[in-house]
Amino acid sequence: MTPKIAVILAGGVGARIGLDVPKQLIKVAGKSILEHTLAAIHDHDQVDEVVIMMAPGHLDTVHEMVRGGRYPKVTHVLEGADTRNATTQRALDVVPDDALVLLHDAVRPLVSARVLTDCFAALERYDAVDVAIPSADTIIEVSEADPADPGRLPEISAIRPRSALRRGQTPQGFRASVLKQAYALAAADEDAGQWATDDCAVVLRYLPEVPIGVVAGEERNLKITEPIDVYLADKLFQLASRVAPAAGDDEHYRAALAGRTMVVFGGSYGIGADIAALAERCGARVFSFSRSGTHTHVERRGDIEKALGTVLAATDSIDFVVNTAGVLPRGELVETSEETVYNSTEVNYLAPVFISQTFYPALKQSRGSLLLFTSSSYTRGRSGYSLYSSAKAAVVNLTQALADEWSGDGIRVNCINPERTATPMRTNAFGVEPEGTLLESEVVARASLDTLLSADTGHIVDIRRVDPLSSHEAAASFSD
Repeated sequence: MTPKIAVILAGGVGARIGLDVPKQLIKVAGKSILEHTLAAIHDHDQVDEVVIMMAPGHLDTVHEMVRGGRYPKVTHVLEGADTRNATTQRALDVVPDDALVLLHDAVRPLVSARVLTDCFAALERYDAVDVAIPSADTIIEVSEADPADPGRLPEISAIRPRSALRRGQTPQGFRASVLKQAYALAAADEDAGQWATDDCAVVLRYLPEVPIGVVAGEERNLKITEPIDVYLADKLFQLASRVAPAAGDDEHYRAALAGRTMVVFGGSYGIGADIAALAERCGARVFSFSRSGTHTHVERRGDIEKALGTVLAATDSIDFVVNTAGVLPRGELVETSEETVYNSTEVNYLAPVFISQTFYPALKQSRGSLLLFTSSSYTRGRSGYSLYSSAKAAVVNLTQALADEWSGDGIRVNCINPERTATPMRTNAFGVEPEGTLLESEVVARASLDTLLSADTGHIVDIRRVDPLSSHEAAASFSD
């Protein structure tokens, strides 16, 4: 069987970011950029092995990242060289000749499974493949600067049709034997380093007879190079969507939940009730608290502490804590009573804070998972329910801050952002809406369990019937 090996190129130091750590170690959405990239590649079902090429002086950070068996496919953590090409050569030294190898920039953490799948598929026909996207901008070629005339601007020397141009991304894929042959020829050329900016360029230069296929990339697969890219990546992780999963059997939930303890606040109806029922049906011991069912007011710290005491009196470990409780007052802010202002803020924001503080020791002991809920209105305040949307924006920031604060304790903190969902709270606020326009609460419940059981932290998981950020369909065609 042909081995499929992914090489993560993390040898850069990120001088343009202006920090004292390599850019691949900057934290975004609860994890370093490198770990986001590693997780995306490692978890792909066709990847057999992962090789990480790390910047000198920072290998211990990677060793700590992979310690404990979280990433068992990682077979080598090696020191990168002074140049991209020299780093690739070091990686090739540990890759067998018969392997299919993907080389991917560590600072492209949003690479999709679809792109990886398409690269491996293309390598069934081609010995080399690149990933690229059409250019929305006109690309111009300019003259070189004249040192003798510092006031002279660069001048256009050529403009090529956009239809023939692409913006290159990674991964780049190769049959290892072909890439090794190209590098062997490059090693004899003392000028190779002046123009060989990536691995496809090496193949194109030294093995021009080898066709290089081009796989459709995605706009979201951006490379973090400038400070603004860190900001954009963080926002894309906030908005990263997952398509609502189809209902299936519960066997994988039973295997993961049997004998474990879950606490659900807001568990009397809607999404909270469905999470509690599904988890209990699949073997978890579930403690459900709500205002109507147990007279638990989530905005009261004393009630939260009482709930904790109830659970610990029955079990010595708490693995999962979920808060779906919320209120949705509607109306113009200037007409909203002081009582409504306080109640909305306390239930929608202070409650997650109190729950987080109160259950932190138990989650630290179990290295468990906390799941909060937001609303699509967090991305932009909505007229008519400003209190709700602003509180939900605060919950998003709370999620990401706690994921960072608690990462060393092994606690995972995530937030579910469901599309408009058929729940009693929504019906009370908006009335009966057309059939088929809302998500079913059980669909959200299943996605919530998936998130609780995952190793992810710091994610705002956007539950949609379709993924609004996916550029797959657009990228699948190179039409201009």
